[in-house]
Amino acid sequence: MARIKQLSKHLINQIAAGEVIERPASVVKELVENSIDAGATKISIEINNDCRDIRVADNGCGIHPDDIILAFSKHATSKIATDEDLFDIHTLGFRGEALSSIISISKLTCTTRTVDFETGTKVKCENSEVKQVETGCAVGTIMDIKDLFYNLPARLKFLKSSNTEFSYIQELIQSLAIAHPECSLELKKNGKTVLKTTGQNNLLQTIKEVYSADVISNLKEVLKTDELSNLKISGYVSTPDYTRSSKKSYHIYINSRTVKCPIFQKAIDTAYKSLIASGKYPFIVLNLQIPPSDVDVNVHPTKKEVRYKNPNQVFNFIYTSIQAGLMNYVERQQAKPVSPDMPCITENVIDFVQPKLESSGEIIFNKDKDTIYISDKMMETEEEKHNLQPQEEQRQIFVPVEKTPEPEENIIGQYKNTYILVEKEDGLEIIDQHIAEERYIYEKLMSEKNIVSQMLFVSDVIPVSSTEAELIKENIEKFEKFGFGIEFLKENELIFKKVPQMIAKVNPKEILADILENIDGSIDRLEEKILITTACKASVKAGQKLSTWQMQEIVKKWRTTKMPYTCPHGRPIVKFFPHKEIAGFFQRNT
Repeated sequence: MARIKQLSKHLINQIAAGEVIERPASVVKELVENSIDAGATKISIEINNDCRDIRVADNGCGIHPDDIILAFSKHATSKIATDEDLFDIHTLGFRGEALSSIISISKLTCTTRTVDFETGTKVKCENSEVKQVETGCAVGTIMDIKDLFYNLPARLKFLKSSNTEFSYIQELIQSLAIAHPECSLELKKNGKTVLKTTGQNNLLQTIKEVYSADVISNLKEVLKTDELSNLKISGYVSTPDYTRSSKKSYHIYINSRTVKCPIFQKAIDTAYKSLIASGKYPFIVLNLQIPPSDVDVNVHPTKKEVRYKNPNQVFNFIYTSIQAGLMNYVERQQAKPVSPDMPCITENVIDFVQPKLESSGEIIFNKDKDTIYISDKMMETEEEKHNLQPQEEQRQIFVPVEKTPEPEENIIGQYKNTYILVEKEDGLEIIDQHIAEERYIYEKLMSEKNIVSQMLFVSDVIPVSSTEAELIKENIEKFEKFGFGIEFLKENELIFKKVPQMIAKVNPKEILADILENIDGSIDRLEEKILITTACKASVKAGQKLSTWQMQEIVKKWRTTKMPYTCPHGRPIVKFFPHKEIAGFFQRNT
């Protein structure tokens, strides 16, 4: 074995570069994030020579001439100084490794100037050697990289085609543009602009510039704050009837930093689990603001992995926030109370606190939720939190909640005895009658505490396998909870003693077969699967002729649902055809 010896500084930097600089997109990421950290409002990225020549120019604060040499040395940074700073990171970069890694594998020229100097500084770096001269330039920084990996031919062999490598760069810039709508980013390839954002600090506008107007027309806003835990989430999620084929459309950020977070992704998947079909995924743009002390971004050199101090709290916060956004509940400025002694309660608060507070007797809602009665117990809690004036004993306060009157549907017919046609002011709706009612019944069952059952005097004897019998026996209480009464006659034979009243006319053998098919040997989400089957069996069938009144009732009830986009299986409920599109097909102006 050879003798031990100290590696050269250049070789050390090349080894370190392997962790930080994986491909051309890694260089772009480090440089653009440095520009953002420098307060730039305009960043230009130019890619040439099969992604081996990279130029990033910004109008940020620039680098002080006395610091420029130090900036290219290893572990030199302006972003942290002490051990404690690692747990209070407010910038995208902080390791001080990027520039030293880049100059070890490329030929780099940096031109920079701060506002305090009339002239700028130019440095040339090659083989980790840095030379500095004075030059004229605008305030900001230009990083010009040539021949990336010129001295690492083995690394070049592992790069994919130039188009593939550029696609990684484009995805990166799209993600950074969405994370920082306040900053204008322009990406050019071989002199041609591929992507440009205007930096208006408007997230919806930026999403439109990066993707399309079609995307933003299918988004719901998510905005929620938890003052106790100092968590805030903001952004947009797509309606369940607008899906993609992969999770590439998950744009998730922690304190405006792009991350790959299993907890975040699991919260998204859970929120959409009964809303979209298997193999389909929503479009997501969400930024979670969390105290830096509660999240560790110093897990990996790429800084994409994070760890939370309270992962369960983070999961639940993200999950409930997405659910609220899909139900059209987002934070709004608190309205003024009706009178000085009357606390203000918004509709989103009602929906979240209703089940908990009704069960505790602290707050009572009438059937239509247009009146709220608050008990003394609730008022005492509020006085602790908001220093409200004490109320008279046994006093009840009601707060009217504004309701929009429900218009009569303009139903123009039924197509194939399956689809309800509704004329709208701006177009035509085609509604699947079965899954519209299925969505309504599913949500109704979810909200009911006691499901009404009907006793069966006669029931077919239903044979089941040993595995199915064991599964049913282990979960018999869950079946009971949703209105099913099951009795085993033998080890592998059972009968239904009762079923939910709404499906009393359905053959019990058919009901059980559907439930078992949904379960498919897995008890995951068993309760939900029982509800889905019940809702499906209780709904009007496709091919069933309906009267106008029946269609009115189905559509009216469906419009009251919290998630009117898809059925519990994930199928879309409605298709809307804009009048302009219809008129355009027939070459009409109106």
